[in-house]
Amino acid sequence: MVSKKNPELEIGRNSSLYFAIGLNLMLLLTWRALEFKTYEKEEVDVGIVSMDAQVEEDIPIVTMRISTPPPPPPPTVIQENIEIVEDEVEVEETVFESTETNQNDAIVEKGEVVGIGDVRVEAVEEEVEVAFAIIEDVPVFPGCEGLSKEATKKCFEKKVQKHVVDNFNYPEDALSLGIQGRVSVLFIIDNKGLITNVRSRGPDKILEKEAERIIKLLPKMKPGMQRGRPVKVAYAVPIFFKMGNG
Repeated sequence: MVSKKNPELEIGRNSSLYFAIGLNLMLLLTWRALEFKTYEKEEVDVGIVSMDAQVEEDIPIVTMRISTPPPPPPPTVIQENIEIVEDEVEVEETVFESTETNQNDAIVEKGEVVGIGDVRVEAVEEEVEVAFAIIEDVPVFPGCEGLSKEATKKCFEKKVQKHVVDNFNYPEDALSLGIQGRVSVLFIIDNKGLITNVRSRGPDKILEKEAERIIKLLPKMKPGMQRGRPVKVAYAVPIFFKMGNG
């Protein structure tokens, strides 16, 4: 084995340290190279900016003259003149007598005493309204005279139905709007046989108005009787408004 010239010198003794330093230097240079940025340089024409002097208008100064209101008038001094008058006039007192009466006082007119028997009380007839279903004698429709009570009642109902059919007229407005349904009409046959107080309830005002028109055309009848005297009779009739299917 051949010995080295200088045994104290060992080249590979610090090789790992040198490798680490070189590696770090290369990484640093690589990082800086990747982060390096360049920018394009362009000439920007800024131009010339001209600023005109702003003209300020002179605003005239107006002096407002505020007139002071006149001073309030001095308060009116009311002088009270008290005059002492000697009271020498005697005042007569007026005595008011009571006008109330009691049961012991008699009512006297021209010197005559009015007794209880002389007082007349007039009877006021009360207007009675009876339903058609419970009245003793139903109203007589023209053409139903001379029949029994039951026959007169059936004749009345048939005559009313025939009257509705004969005078029925479907309103044009209801046809154009497609309105149909049942209208219940309630009316009163008064103690003179006249048709009064016609009321109705239905799906629309147009149908209600037509139903009331039909009922108001009913003729004058012989009034219904209850306990031997004419009375008001309430009667209800349904009227159907239905459009045909094509």
